[in-house]
Amino acid sequence: MAERSTAAVDVADNSGDDPLTAKADKAATDGVAEAQDQAEKSAEVTEDKAGTRQNGEQPSIETPELHSGHKLARRYRLEECVTRLDGFSSWRAVDEKLRRAVGVHLLPADHPRARSVLAAARSSALLGDPRFVQVLDAVEENDLVYVVHEWLPDSTELTTLLAAGPLEPHDAYQLVSQVSQAMAAAHREGLAHLRLTPSAVLRSSTGQYRIRGLAVNAALRGISAERPQRTDTEAIGALLYAALTQRWPYDSDAYGLSGLPKGVGLLAPDQVRAGVHRGLSEIAMRALANDGATASRQEPPCTTPDELAKAVAAMPRIRPPEPEFATPPEYQRTTYQQGTYGRPQQRPGVAVTQPVMAPPAPLESRTGRALKWAVSALLIAALGLGSWQIADRLLDQNKTDEPRETTQPQDTTDEKDPATGKPVAIVSAHDFDPLGNGAETPSEIDNLYDGDPSTSWQTAEYYGYPEFGRLKSGVGVVLDLGSVQQVGKVDVTFLGDTTAELRTAPENASTRPTGPDDYTKITSGSGENVTLAPGKPVKTRYVLVWLTKLPSSDGNFRSKISEIKITS
Repeated sequence: MAERSTAAVDVADNSGDDPLTAKADKAATDGVAEAQDQAEKSAEVTEDKAGTRQNGEQPSIETPELHSGHKLARRYRLEECVTRLDGFSSWRAVDEKLRRAVGVHLLPADHPRARSVLAAARSSALLGDPRFVQVLDAVEENDLVYVVHEWLPDSTELTTLLAAGPLEPHDAYQLVSQVSQAMAAAHREGLAHLRLTPSAVLRSSTGQYRIRGLAVNAALRGISAERPQRTDTEAIGALLYAALTQRWPYDSDAYGLSGLPKGVGLLAPDQVRAGVHRGLSEIAMRALANDGATASRQEPPCTTPDELAKAVAAMPRIRPPEPEFATPPEYQRTTYQQGTYGRPQQRPGVAVTQPVMAPPAPLESRTGRALKWAVSALLIAALGLGSWQIADRLLDQNKTDEPRETTQPQDTTDEKDPATGKPVAIVSAHDFDPLGNGAETPSEIDNLYDGDPSTSWQTAEYYGYPEFGRLKSGVGVVLDLGSVQQVGKVDVTFLGDTTAELRTAPENASTRPTGPDDYTKITSGSGENVTLAPGKPVKTRYVLVWLTKLPSSDGNFRSKISEIKITS
């Protein structure tokens, strides 16, 4: 500041008495002062940043200045900014190439967490589990890093659901069951969430829960944990606690929910709100607490999502509430009299005589006339046929000299194949999922034909829809008969109502076909004990039992086959 004052004095001294010169010198002085002010402010900002780094705090990073309508990669058009925090922003956008809504996370390429965000997004995309909101793209270009993910307009955040009140026991059961199973699958692949909040859980219109931000949400905020499985398990317990009580299980308010009173510790959900399901209350406490709160209940704590999922599966299943049907309104009788509705009412004192109209004679319809003609024609034909038969018999009686030939009725029943009904041995079986990862529990495939109904083969679990989550058209098992055999019937015993088709490979196929369309569809059926019988026996070596619709299993969809028998 002293240098700036000196410079100003020097300029004033050299100006002389000329007014124009004095004016020019004053402008020069103002310019020098403004430049020095900017330099000083820049130096102060630099010192603040240096001091922040010395204290070990993260420097504040400016979010990229983008606006609605900005386009990324000539494809993703930004529509609305939903989050702007700590150097990154999240947007609702439109993928103009595929014409669908997407979500986008944006941050500068020189952001200290840019590399970890890219790595987390790419790892999450490789999981490919439909229970998670999928990462569609992760790119670094033009000094920006952005992650594109699914946008589900028909889903509702758990935050919104809880704002309306606690969930019903069945809904809370589905929440903890589906989320714990999904997180157990993610941890088996080495992925953690670490920021599993009510805003990260979505419920679709079909009741399927989906999780967004796997690994990415934590990377954006620089969150890490020494025991990631325990962290995610506690988070699931907090979600269940909130679903049962509409309270956050800590002494601070969060996510639009009130926390517990300070100083009382962690209370069980059934002590916070009356009518809470006891089994679900136990599950929430086992996920949230390790020591005192669960020790009194003599239940072991759940420290991983897998342990939590098994604990939920072990408890009695909670069925959905019975649907309520509205009582129909009582029948309302009309008050108008026949023959007067819509006519002017009689005025007092005026006698009006209404003529009595006879009802019109019913008109004969075209259908009635056609029916009469058809019946008449049939009667005439019957009379003519009867007359001809009578005449024929009379003529036959006159021909007494001619011997009458007796014709024995022929048996038109087809001769049975001597092999019909004989069991056909199954040499081997192979699980068949050409539209997915190629395998559906291959370790259990021999249970299909071992003759023991207590063992079974099962499909993988699918979510949301019985048609394999609408991810594929079907899966199945291929039965190898060793050589070309006659197949007259295939009996399949399912555990749960399942829809299946019988398909066979061509008779001349020497190797097992690899695509579902390489087999010919013969017939189909549904139920638990399904008999798939073609109209006539077919000859083939490879028989495909192709499943197209799965039964419900604990809120998800999966089928089990305990036995398959083939007869010729």
